[in-house]
Amino acid sequence: MEIMKIERTALPGVGINHTTTTADGQRLGVICHLTGRRDLVFYDPEDPQAVAATVVLQADESHQIADLLDATITIDHVAHLEQQITGITAARIRIPAGSAYADRPIRDTRAHAGALIVAVIHDQGITTAPDSDLVLRHGDTVVAVGDQDAITALADRLTAEHPPVR
Repeated sequence: MEIMKIERTALPGVGINHTTTTADGQRLGVICHLTGRRDLVFYDPEDPQAVAATVVLQADESHQIADLLDATITIDHVAHLEQQITGITAARIRIPAGSAYADRPIRDTRAHAGALIVAVIHDQGITTAPDSDLVLRHGDTVVAVGDQDAITALADRLTAEHPPVR
C-alpha cells in the first residue's frame, strides 16, 4: 500500500486546504474552514489547478462522510480470541457520526441482551468495565463480547441513526 501524499496550504482568513492526488490520478482537496465547515474540492483532470466541482459540508456532515469512508472499522472482530473460545465473539464497534447512541449512556443500548460491553476506547484512553452511566460519544469504540447474533444486533443498534422502537 502506497502512502498518499497530502499537501497542506494555509488560506489566510479562511482555513487550510489539504490536497492530494489519488492512485488513479484524480486531484482532490478538502478545505477546512475556520467555522468548521468543510468543502470537498474536485479538480479538473485536464487542469489540476482548476476546480471542476465543490461539495459544501457542514461539520456534522463531514463527520458522517468520514465515518462512511472509514466504514471498515465499524465491526472489527478480535480473531485470535474467537479462535480460542467457541461460540464467543469479541468485537470493536465504532460509534459513527449520526449514531442514535452518541451522547447517550451505555444503559440505553440494552447491550446486556447477549452482548457485554467490556471497554470503551475514547480520546482520553480506555475505560474498562464501564459503568452503565458512561456516555458514549461519536468516535468512541466499544469493545463487546458475546455470541455472534448479539454482537451483530449491538453493532446494528450502535451504528443506526434512529433507536429501535420499543
